[in-house]
Amino acid sequence: MGDPMSGQESYDCIVIGGGPAGSTVATLLAQYGHRVALFEQHRFPRHHIGESLMPETYWTFQRLGMLEKLRKTAFPLKESVQFVSAAGQESQPFYFWDRDPNEWSITWQVRRDEFDRMMLDNTREQGAEVHEGVRVKEVLFEDGRAIGIRTAMNRGPCQGPPSAAAGIPDNGEVEHGHAKRGHATQTTDVHANVVVDATGICGLLSKQLGLRYGDAQLKNAAVYAYFENAQRDKGRNAGATIIIHTLNRNGWFWFIPLPDEITSIGVVGPPSYLCTGRGDNPLATLEEEIADCPAMAGRLTNATRVSGAYVTSDFSYRSRQLAGEGWVMVGDAFCFLDPIYSSGVMLALKSGEWAADAIHDALEAGDCSAARLGAFGPRFVHGVQMIRQLVYAFYDKNFSFAAFTRAHPEYHDHLTRILIGDVFNGEVAKLFDVMKNWTALPDAIAVESANARVASE
Repeated sequence: MGDPMSGQESYDCIVIGGGPAGSTVATLLAQYGHRVALFEQHRFPRHHIGESLMPETYWTFQRLGMLEKLRKTAFPLKESVQFVSAAGQESQPFYFWDRDPNEWSITWQVRRDEFDRMMLDNTREQGAEVHEGVRVKEVLFEDGRAIGIRTAMNRGPCQGPPSAAAGIPDNGEVEHGHAKRGHATQTTDVHANVVVDATGICGLLSKQLGLRYGDAQLKNAAVYAYFENAQRDKGRNAGATIIIHTLNRNGWFWFIPLPDEITSIGVVGPPSYLCTGRGDNPLATLEEEIADCPAMAGRLTNATRVSGAYVTSDFSYRSRQLAGEGWVMVGDAFCFLDPIYSSGVMLALKSGEWAADAIHDALEAGDCSAARLGAFGPRFVHGVQMIRQLVYAFYDKNFSFAAFTRAHPEYHDHLTRILIGDVFNGEVAKLFDVMKNWTALPDAIAVESANARVASE
């Protein structure tokens, strides 16, 4: 392994960020035989929210060599998703296996600290250089092309979306009362033919280049904690993700079973509802919301809270560009979509996988242009839009999925496919040709293909 901190190292590709998107890119490029270095500001394991996976992750896990490792864990199997109305009425579960009875129709509920560490260890094992505890200050450009990064030993604070005014910590996700601040020391420049931004909500490149913008309709916050011995369903539903509307439909709860009888439970809603007038006590907010939701409170009758309350912003956003000359964004660095359908890790893995393939082709051709590196963009953005439209429908208080499927039972399978993550096709789009007559759906996602913005920096 080289010493990138010497300032004399050069790589085929540098990946910034060691979460699921970054580890996927680095692993697959190493499998291709490229020299790749990954820089992660934290030292794993580290806490992260987003424990529920979609079955569509199976295919990327297969390429990464992760399936057997996941099978050996104690992560609960996820076979379905179920929705509970504000009145406590439970929907029929959406069983993934029933529409496609194969092993890829069952996935896992994961502890992200353990899961992300497993993914990063796998990246090391397959030949990529992994450097933890190294913060990347900026991406270096020359004549409008990314040529490397500037690193700093010791990590500094990660600045999340602009949400402090709404009562949400700027660092995106902290346990209340324990936000950490770091400091930077020695800086070093490291060069590469391609730079991948996988910095998640920090969005290093999108902020550096002024590319990020929000989704005005999807500005939410989440308050969550971990409970032991919450009441779980039996049989096939034992590992199900359960989505429960709050009593007034101003928000919703997630219920995600984890190993050792621990359950992740959080409430999501607009900051104006969750934060305004509540004081600086997110735990009290969570407890109030649980008490006001009989469907959730009933599951916690014999449960014990085993963590503090965490607060995170769920402000949806995206970048105006996915790729430029010598650079590409993956996962949450490119876009963050509301977590209602647990699409985050799936989108991270899929974008990481397709980015790795595009980078390999670009390096082989000696053409690391924006067009070649972002060739997967239209297909990826299409899938994001499929999920985004379903998110918009969920937040429409006048829209009922139950009423819609009763009127159009032929689209029940389309809904199940979206919950699986099977969205990178033209078939599920037919659902929204009909659904647009029931609820207001968002316009298509526009992503600039030109590199003018980068060139002007």
